[in-house]
Amino acid sequence: MKLLYILLLSLFLSSCRADPLGNFCNENTFINSTSPISGNIDRLLAEVVPKTPLTGYIATSSGRGPDRVYGLAQCRGDVSSKDCSSCIQDAATQIRRLCPNQSDARIWYDYCFLRYSKENFIGEVDTSFGIFYYNVENVTDPQSFNQELGALTNKIRSEAVMPKNEGLGKGKTKLSPFVTLYALVQCTRDLSEIDCAQCLAIAVGNFPNFCENRKGCRVLYSSCYVRYELYPFFFPIDSNNGTSFGKTVMIVHPKS
Repeated sequence: MKLLYILLLSLFLSSCRADPLGNFCNENTFINSTSPISGNIDRLLAEVVPKTPLTGYIATSSGRGPDRVYGLAQCRGDVSSKDCSSCIQDAATQIRRLCPNQSDARIWYDYCFLRYSKENFIGEVDTSFGIFYYNVENVTDPQSFNQELGALTNKIRSEAVMPKNEGLGKGKTKLSPFVTLYALVQCTRDLSEIDCAQCLAIAVGNFPNFCENRKGCRVLYSSCYVRYELYPFFFPIDSNNGTSFGKTVMIVHPKS
């Protein structure tokens, strides 16, 4: 049964990673498809696709002067280089399809994130645009759950800001003999320790606004990512006694 559960979960995770979680096309950054900037974006993506899986991260640029484009790609720190490569290839293809005439574009997948812009955003915290997913079901004991969630997210946020962990923190805690809480946080590797901590604090601080007492939640910013669930979702896959995945709802939240 344990092996069957892990197999089913692996199939579930594989099916989920195929589609983007969301994207952002800055309509104020229109470019013509024949412009030098568009060409630099294509050259940037041609570099990003093969190089990102080597370390799971790349920050680079293409072109010079006013046509220069900056790019960043990063895979979730727990995924394999093979899954990273597949995700980045999909991201590079889809971001050009979804945002063909914008010089500022971003795309989020379960396993990776990709963005580019004419503005040099490298090293800057960006929480100007967020995507939130939450489970429609509520927990049965909110007070106890929120205490355990707070303790776990504090722990993994502390891990994420340690240089050796490259922005990644993940962990789990038993809520009962039959229920385990899983959580993962990650910052883009261009951020300093202080900036990573700031981004994660903003993301976790949005739990009460969008995900209060929910069985699962994801907060996706351009500089960091936070997620918790009552089922295993990060690698190595943990066995669990069958907590349902539940229906999720997405909210897009541009900062005012």
